Amino acid sequence: MWVKVEKHHNKKIWRKMDPELKDKLFSRLDINFLQWKNRLTIIGLIFLIFSAAGPQIGTRVSPIERKGVDLVFAVDVSESMNAQDIKPSRLEKAKFEISQIISQLKGDRVGIIVFAGSSHLYLPLTSDYEATQLFLDAIDTKMIPNQGTDLSTALRTAMSVFNKEDDKYKVMVLVTDGEDHEGAAIEMANTALKSGIVTHSVGVGTEKGSLIPIYNDSSDNRYKRDKKGILITSKLNENMLIELANAGGGIYSRFNNRDSKYKEILSAIDNMEKRSIATHIYSEYEDRYQSFATISLLFLTAGLIMPTRKKKI
Repeated sequence: MWVKVEKHHNKKIWRKMDPELKDKLFSRLDINFLQWKNRLTIIGLIFLIFSAAGPQIGTRVSPIERKGVDLVFAVDVSESMNAQDIKPSRLEKAKFEISQIISQLKGDRVGIIVFAGSSHLYLPLTSDYEATQLFLDAIDTKMIPNQGTDLSTALRTAMSVFNKEDDKYKVMVLVTDGEDHEGAAIEMANTALKSGIVTHSVGVGTEKGSLIPIYNDSSDNRYKRDKKGILITSKLNENMLIELANAGGGIYSRFNNRDSKYKEILSAIDNMEKRSIATHIYSEYEDRYQSFATISLLFLTAGLIMPTRKKKI
């Protein structure tokens, strides 16, 4: 359309131009060469537009095999996880470090259990890491009405999550301050190991401990007390968590106020034997903009160097 309008406009100017002026201006100009020069330039610009559009032609088939393990995080949501000896709190620190682990997984399936005095399968095993991060962010200490800390119930729930037919490729990461009020966790970790579940334990807190904040609708800064009215100090039970990890065939790590503590757990997971979870076939279009860009360059160059003057005789 633009070419037609321009051509019509040039013809009108040509007809109105004085004949003598035409001879002076265009006596040495080859009109045919000028027209070809314009055509080459226009064709070059058309191919340049095609190139800029990023054309994709044909397909490239790429088989991708996903290998990994089934990984379950058991997160302590008892009120003691609100303690602030780890900043900003034990639970928030635990969620941050778990998030770092999830962000670096490649083929593993992930599930989440929350527990306090009882346990609940919060997120079944999935390979959707974005959804896992959303579920993780929503965890808080109000999720389990039955307060207290029973590590064995988390282990028992985890054993029901994994595929019983597999004798390996299963790992649980128990994230807690270690205040086990029931005392059956170590025996349960050993039972889980016999069914192929490796248990890593992660301690969140300090030996010195901290008071336990109570959050309610009022703005009062209150802390949890025992039946006698004495303020309760929650301390990390590291020795028990080390013993639990040994019984479960895993390692013990500690989330403290230092950065990148998650790497110890991530390394232990990476070093596990992995199974083929799924094989996907990806069809990808191949970019062909280079061909159009090359053709465009040839036409534009030809249009640029083409002479428009008549040859002298």
